[in-house]
Amino acid sequence: MLGYDAPRWHAVLNDLPAALLLAAVLFDLAAAARKRESLAWAGIWTLWAGVLGGWIAVIAGELAEEALEHGEAMHRIMETHEKIAIMTMSVFTIVLVWKMARRFQLPSQELALTRALSVVGLLGLVWTGVLGGRLIFDHAAGIPTPTLQTEIQNRTEGHEHQAGTADTTKAAPHVDPPGTPPHKH
Repeated sequence: MLGYDAPRWHAVLNDLPAALLLAAVLFDLAAAARKRESLAWAGIWTLWAGVLGGWIAVIAGELAEEALEHGEAMHRIMETHEKIAIMTMSVFTIVLVWKMARRFQLPSQELALTRALSVVGLLGLVWTGVLGGRLIFDHAAGIPTPTLQTEIQNRTEGHEHQAGTADTTKAAPHVDPPGTPPHKH
């Protein structure tokens, strides 16, 4: 759709819900600290949007998993990423449903519990992102094998950033500081 495949849609759809859920937790904690109803309502609205968008991102991730070329190591990370994402979204959904069922008028103990659950959800959100980053940066998830092979060849050829300057990504030969006694590496 619109020139995007499932993995690219997942990449497009996962950042905004994560930011909204972070904002929801921060608004809720700020509401507790400042005793301001406006911050509490900002937290509720961002929680709504984050939960809705988060489940859309989870569905896109499910579709992406089937579309990606991958081996066993990447598959294990994808499965963990999926489980943590579903648990995280379940925690935020429970918090939202709980608040809605109580018509956003929670006693202080329940409010403290929903805030603690939201912080747990936030930790899950971070871990989900870490695993997603591993998929992309450590395993090149979403990059077709022919494209990856071409890029590997391209990188080995090197390049210049400006005329007359060498590629700085290649390691320079090791030079010991002046006065270092003779030794072997």
